[in-house]
Amino acid sequence: MTRNRLLTGLMMLPAWCQAQVAPREIKENFWYKNSIIYNLEVGVFKDSDGDGKGDFNGLIDKLDYLKMLGVDAIWLAPFQPSPGQDDGYDVADFYGVDPRLGTSGDFAEFMHQAQKRGIRVIMDLVINHTSDQHPWFRDARTSKTSKYRDWYVWSAQRPKNADKGMVFPGIEKEVWTLDKQTNEYFYHRFYTFQPDLNYSNPAVMRESQRIIGYWLNQGIAGFRLDAVPFIIEVPKSNIDKPELDFDFLTDMRQFVQSRKADATILGEANVEPSENGRYFGKRGEGIQMMFNFFANQHLFYALATGELEPLKSALLQTKEIPDASQWANFLRNHDEIDLGRLTDKQRQQVYDKFGPDKNMQLYDRGIRRRLAPMLSNNRKHIDLAYSLLFSLPGAPVIRYGEELGMGDDLSLKERLSVRTPMQWNGSANAGFTTADTAFRPVINSGPFGFQQVNVEKEYRDPASLLNWITMLIRLRKSAPEIGLGSYTLLNCKAPSVLGIRYDYEGQSVVVLHNLSDKPAKATFTLDKADKLYDMINPAQDQTTPKGKADIALEGYGFKWYRINRVLP
Repeated sequence: MTRNRLLTGLMMLPAWCQAQVAPREIKENFWYKNSIIYNLEVGVFKDSDGDGKGDFNGLIDKLDYLKMLGVDAIWLAPFQPSPGQDDGYDVADFYGVDPRLGTSGDFAEFMHQAQKRGIRVIMDLVINHTSDQHPWFRDARTSKTSKYRDWYVWSAQRPKNADKGMVFPGIEKEVWTLDKQTNEYFYHRFYTFQPDLNYSNPAVMRESQRIIGYWLNQGIAGFRLDAVPFIIEVPKSNIDKPELDFDFLTDMRQFVQSRKADATILGEANVEPSENGRYFGKRGEGIQMMFNFFANQHLFYALATGELEPLKSALLQTKEIPDASQWANFLRNHDEIDLGRLTDKQRQQVYDKFGPDKNMQLYDRGIRRRLAPMLSNNRKHIDLAYSLLFSLPGAPVIRYGEELGMGDDLSLKERLSVRTPMQWNGSANAGFTTADTAFRPVINSGPFGFQQVNVEKEYRDPASLLNWITMLIRLRKSAPEIGLGSYTLLNCKAPSVLGIRYDYEGQSVVVLHNLSDKPAKATFTLDKADKLYDMINPAQDQTTPKGKADIALEGYGFKWYRINRVLP
């Protein structure tokens, strides 16, 4: 079965480092390959009017903070009108702005101010389903002959596999729910209140085009495409192995770039490496970016156990992608840490280390915690993790508050545990709001309470995590080879040391990370007699006689080097 085709074609880097590695002129259309992306939710970032909920005007007030941090692009979580049953992912109007977050005028001013600072804006595009309060679905359930009836997926009888394929096992019991108004079942991969749209219907395809075009006209630089495999799933195909329509992604890419040449699509697709080529396209004609969930899951296994081989294997399995494509790497995002592609034994080892209590686990596959609490607030381990993030092949994505080491609130349900208000200072409600109470509790006690962890305090502390990550961002920008070049995994002759070499247009960078809390020695060979210039501490440059490097690393230690080749 094929669908109707309707979419068309604060610490400074050493001066020598800055001067030597000034990035080459990069085609503007490939800006995403080396960008630092910052994910935030407007409602929890900053409240400007004292109603207890963040808004666009509050976000405008904090754009200079994001500029200072070094952010190139902001990824906005859903901000459209919504009943809020799934924190905005249950969209009730694809063309508006939730009035609790501001007006369309506020959004336009935010876009203007972001562009003035050279910051692009990516928005969540949640088009695999709608809220059951969306006018389309409300009309669809009035009659079997409704105009919008076929905009959704229906079945006269309860399908045999209705209890399979839930995205939220343990929360939802089935993917087909009886609509008592018309006595038929509607399909929903996610929550019951989020009926899936039917992309076999030409009208739905046309409408998705209008939605994309509308937001591009508002200045949006790209889309984080939510739940990609479920958008391209052909309705009523095998639930265990559904038929997927990858032409949809190619058509979407063509349409997006026909409207805005440098716009990008960042896909959420947690798939096996063998499937990557179908999402990127054989020649890069699919979506430009995807989150590297496969490597991320093995990264957490490495952080939990110190065992590197599974991570090395994951990096090699996800290495071959088209030149125009790029991975997005992350440590934490707005959801749980998905460990579903680890073996049962590996997953349990990660649970034991990072989420031993059942309340820390979610959906039988993941952990609903922020990074700092998982790593026991161990700065050496946290610093290692972020150095590793910024040195992995691809573009780094940071979750708001992670640059501070914010904690989580496990008293909140499901994924809300990692969606607490941003902690700006030590005043009431962390400076997030002047209201007596924020719409969602601010973390206010313990080592992650806002009195201890906030922007104002960390900005003034040269040794803070905020200042470390700010420096890391500058460091990453001084090494464009990571986003643009080819890479090789080095044989460091130390089981706990991950070594990666990047090469691009005659320039080379080597990064080393010791995943063990014990000291280790990295020994590797370069192709010629080179000198390794330490990109963090110039006093620790290394010579490599006869091309052999011997680098001592402390527990959870790391090094970034630039290679200067000795000419014959």
